[in-house]
Amino acid sequence: MSKEFDLVALGELLLRLSPPGQERLANGGSFDKHVGGAELNVLTGAALCGLRTGIISKLPDNDIGMFVKNRVRFSGVSDDFLVYDRENDARVGLYYYENGAYPKKPRVVYDRRYSSFNKIALSEYHESLYKNVRCFHTSGITLALGQQTRETAIEMIKRFKENGTLISFDVNFRANLWTGDEARRTIESILPYVDIFFCSESTAKLTFKKTGKLEKMMRSFTEDYPIKVVAATQRVVHSPKVHDFGSVIYNAKDDRIYFEEPYRNIEVIDRIGSGDAYCSGVLYGLLSDPENIQRAVEYGNAASSVKNTVPGDLPTSDLAELDGIIADHKANGETFEMSR
Repeated sequence: MSKEFDLVALGELLLRLSPPGQERLANGGSFDKHVGGAELNVLTGAALCGLRTGIISKLPDNDIGMFVKNRVRFSGVSDDFLVYDRENDARVGLYYYENGAYPKKPRVVYDRRYSSFNKIALSEYHESLYKNVRCFHTSGITLALGQQTRETAIEMIKRFKENGTLISFDVNFRANLWTGDEARRTIESILPYVDIFFCSESTAKLTFKKTGKLEKMMRSFTEDYPIKVVAATQRVVHSPKVHDFGSVIYNAKDDRIYFEEPYRNIEVIDRIGSGDAYCSGVLYGLLSDPENIQRAVEYGNAASSVKNTVPGDLPTSDLAELDGIIADHKANGETFEMSR
């Protein structure tokens, strides 16, 4: 049976405020504003590739909430599953981001406690939600925000799974939200439901106490749980403005690791959301051509690499641009310096 949505995700929608250029948070007098959030970033990238996507979230019923909702729509993501907080204390989560330049690292300051998203509840959604989605995605950030969001996310995972939906989960560990032990215990409780698992090599070691080579660690997740695909990014940071990026995907069905030559010396304009862009490329690949894991690797790497070059949280590359980036990356000879 055909389902209306290819990919739906549960996550908080955030407003990001950044001083322009290389100005510092403590000194700047103005801020640029962007809308983001891990799950929305993923959905936006997938929508640009042609998938039908929708965000499950809760916003304040005020002008700031309207600004965020309009940005969701502009990104090509459905707002059908947004609910609204009409209480006097309704608010959108904020975070402040300061650009880095070697040797100064980028800095993030969060102001997201008690946001409207933390009040989201299952009772606000009809059972039909769980029957009309091919793949459901969420992340460790959503599980870490508080007891309410954690219980809602876990129950949604179970209900989607009962209806034959693929479950995608990105660990996305944030040490300022919860401890490694708390993250491991909570995430291990939902791994029996997960089909597609995003976990970096460092997180596998530090949070899940995995040892050995990367391939062994990735395979162990599929041996311990009925996970079909494990994806791990590999970023080398030469400086805040120069990165290499690649990844590996382990497919349990054929017991095989897939990878490609990394993108090297990426000129980083804004790295925020590049990990989410990777998820969007991989999920697009897996949902559009499930048997072609190599293709999913290529779309994930291209989507993440190019997101590093774009300001703001949300990816902006459509399928045609990603196809061109992949073709250039594979080319052995010279390529055109400009697209025209």
